[in-house]
Amino acid sequence: MKNNNLKRFLIAGIGVMSFTACTDLANTETDSIVRASSGGATFTPGNPTELLTSAYKDLSTYTDQANIYALGQHTSAEMIPPTRGVDWGDNGVWRTLDQHTWDATHSGVINAWNQLNQRVFKANEIIASNPTPTQKAEAQFLRAFHMFHVMDYYGQVPFREVTDGVDVNPKVLSRSEAFDFILKDLNEALAGLPKGGPKGLQPTATKAAANFLIAKMYLNKAVFKSANPAGPYTFDKADMDKVIAAVDAITAEGYSLSSDYFKNFTGNATETILNSQEGTPQNRWMMTLHYDQNPSGWNGFATLADFYDTFEDGDIRKGVKAKGDGTEFSGIGYGFLAGQQINDKGANITDSRSKKPLVFSRDVTLAGTPTEKGIRVIKYHPATAGKYILMRYAEAYLMKAEAMLRSGNTAGATTMINDLRAKRSAKPVTSVTEASMFDEIGRELYWEGGKRTTEVRFGKFTTGTGTLIKEAYTVLFPIPSPAIVSNPNLKQNAGY
Repeated sequence: MKNNNLKRFLIAGIGVMSFTACTDLANTETDSIVRASSGGATFTPGNPTELLTSAYKDLSTYTDQANIYALGQHTSAEMIPPTRGVDWGDNGVWRTLDQHTWDATHSGVINAWNQLNQRVFKANEIIASNPTPTQKAEAQFLRAFHMFHVMDYYGQVPFREVTDGVDVNPKVLSRSEAFDFILKDLNEALAGLPKGGPKGLQPTATKAAANFLIAKMYLNKAVFKSANPAGPYTFDKADMDKVIAAVDAITAEGYSLSSDYFKNFTGNATETILNSQEGTPQNRWMMTLHYDQNPSGWNGFATLADFYDTFEDGDIRKGVKAKGDGTEFSGIGYGFLAGQQINDKGANITDSRSKKPLVFSRDVTLAGTPTEKGIRVIKYHPATAGKYILMRYAEAYLMKAEAMLRSGNTAGATTMINDLRAKRSAKPVTSVTEASMFDEIGRELYWEGGKRTTEVRFGKFTTGTGTLIKEAYTVLFPIPSPAIVSNPNLKQNAGY
């Protein structure tokens, strides 16, 4: 990237604590291409192949447990970041997300802004570097993917042309303007992207990935186009029809629901539409496992009993018990880890600090939490994990079911949900309501990073367990303070 052109586009966040925990958790990003500045408003095209390779590697930022992931997940009612002694205190950055008490100086708010906008700019560079039609389509998709998160999280999107001089303040797209820009990118990209189809892993953009994001755009259009970010929202049938059409196009490429739920996270399933090339899913197990388990985790995040109780016994998504058969990592189960934990040989584990049996309990508090409290969550298993999944067919499937429900086709939505529940060994339901649809989305997609967006769409974001500030303005994050200072075209979101 051309560092001079990023001067006013990104912010350094100097003086703000890095958004990590008491151990070095974040992936080290060493894959970016840094090119010499040509100065002024002159743009020197790069090698589009190298830039595109780097842009795909940049997707590894979504595998981190902080920043982009944390804003989308920690702020929801599915996850709690207990402070255990001095562990996970980190000057309150995690508790602040849980309680919705963040402000414009929060390190996660700043870091996510920087990461996302940096990636948007790299896509701009690819598009301006004489790419092939396919490369341009891939860059447009990647730009849309990152810009979607900026629009979703912050409600405003700064945009810098590669030819802008260092003294030019980036223009700022409103949420509605950003929606139109992203949708135009995706529709143009569709023509140039290759078909994909299920093949275990899919590390590059395809028509299915573009259609996935198009479906997500239209499903959330009522939110993104609303004059009031907090709603109430009106979901137009025409928009829901476009969600359904986009998902049908994905299905037509051969995608289907996997009959083995946890196989989806091994890199060998029929549901993967897009995965990260670089970075591993290891943060997803390290951030939750206890330090006396194998692998030794950071004894961090847990789920809440209220969310756990939305699962019925027999639903495979609730979990598979650890085998403890002597093979490496067999002491770790799948799904929700509750109760007495065992080692790889099947023996009960004792907490080496408290000297008590390691029993993950339902009760958990945000502060002053004993080391064993809280139900842990494993979707990516250390013995079987593949690449990190960014788009999965089950989410597209649920987007269609929700669109059908919002269009008045309750019978069709119910059939779809019961087909999904049958795949997950859950009992059928007689009918689907908005409330039960919300719960089913949670059961299928828990801890995959997008719960905040779902809660906002269903009007539940300000009502979650532990939320201290329940004001409607919190459906958007603040524009980071250093960004406001560096670009007068940005205006702080209401309430901050």
